Amino acid sequence: MPRWTLPFLAALLSAGASGAEPVTFRDFDAPPHNYRQRTPADRFTRMKDDLESGRIALDQSSERGFMISLLRALDVPVSSQMLVFSTTSLQLRLITPSNPRALFFNDEIYLGYIPGGRVEVLSLDSELGAIFSIFDIPRDGRAMRIERSEKCMNCHGGADSAYIPGLVMKSVVPGQRGGSLIAFRIEQTGHGIPFEQRFGGWYVTGKPGVASELANVVGRFSNGTLVKQRIEPGTLFDFARYPAATSDVLPQLLLEHQAGFVNRVVEASYRARTALHASGGKLTPEHEREFDEQAQIVTRYILFADEVPLPEGGAESDGEFRNEFQNANRPRAEAGSLRELDFRTRLLKRRCSYMIYSPVFQGLPPPMKQRIYRRLGEALDSEKPDAEYAYLPGDEKRAIRAILKATLTDLPAAW
Repeated sequence: MPRWTLPFLAALLSAGASGAEPVTFRDFDAPPHNYRQRTPADRFTRMKDDLESGRIALDQSSERGFMISLLRALDVPVSSQMLVFSTTSLQLRLITPSNPRALFFNDEIYLGYIPGGRVEVLSLDSELGAIFSIFDIPRDGRAMRIERSEKCMNCHGGADSAYIPGLVMKSVVPGQRGGSLIAFRIEQTGHGIPFEQRFGGWYVTGKPGVASELANVVGRFSNGTLVKQRIEPGTLFDFARYPAATSDVLPQLLLEHQAGFVNRVVEASYRARTALHASGGKLTPEHEREFDEQAQIVTRYILFADEVPLPEGGAESDGEFRNEFQNANRPRAEAGSLRELDFRTRLLKRRCSYMIYSPVFQGLPPPMKQRIYRRLGEALDSEKPDAEYAYLPGDEKRAIRAILKATLTDLPAAW
């Protein structure tokens, strides 16, 4: 069952004796979260001093050269580049089909770059979720000056991300002169979104296959009818202005999966901290039910229960990002890796998210994380099959279980 159809159970802070107003998990500036008051511990924030001081040397010869050197310093693949030309960004006045915005990412950091604009960074804190930074590209030997962005929270802390600091994905039919004529998959993220509702306002290169008719399209209304105009990537702009010459479909599919993962896990984290704070660590029956619901939501997502299958014939990738993604320095076991791609009928060879190693999952409050682990153990038990996970064959369950046992150190003893 998708996340947005489940009953809403807000955990309340206990304020009875003091008469204070109760606080829900959505109040991320209130205790116990204190989102804006705490010093983040995300990877980009930890590197901030070294970047600003020049201890991490970056190429200032051109915007393109700077971005390539910055991506390498952050271990973000240049080949993860995706180009989006819908005006769905903080710097929307700069974005057009002739000047698309480039996005790049790894498991922890997401960057946005627009030629002639500022660099935007979203970096994941293990407890707080998404932390937003913005800065100008330095020139003439000047130092970088990185500021924490508050305006990003207008979208990344609202309904589009379940009211937690998370990721936002958009799909629209852009107008020829800006704006959005039609929007799709409102307030939804994840690998369960039908392909025909994705890719609107995005350039897609190569042989995308799964990319819908919304990709590479602008529109206009004529006598009340939407008329679409197709734009081939690179015809209105020069790829030489960007770090890469592609906007491959594989990074977009993986970004969609990661956005859905991050938003669900960060929401579970905020709900859990709120409940534990409210109950003084002793969960009420209502809190127990909420923990169980959130564990079920996250477990289903980790195991791709609602993944939209690839169309017949699968999909094709430009190649370079596929190799970099699969060969990334991440936990591996004798049974294999969770980063091996399928790309014939589904995204991953073994349907268990590699994002289980990410900071946001590992930073879950232990009572919530242990509940998810227990639910995963039940779902992957090939001796006592769970009907809800019957789509996973026994050999795939055993392989996933072996990888997790070999690469995670905090699994329950019963695993």
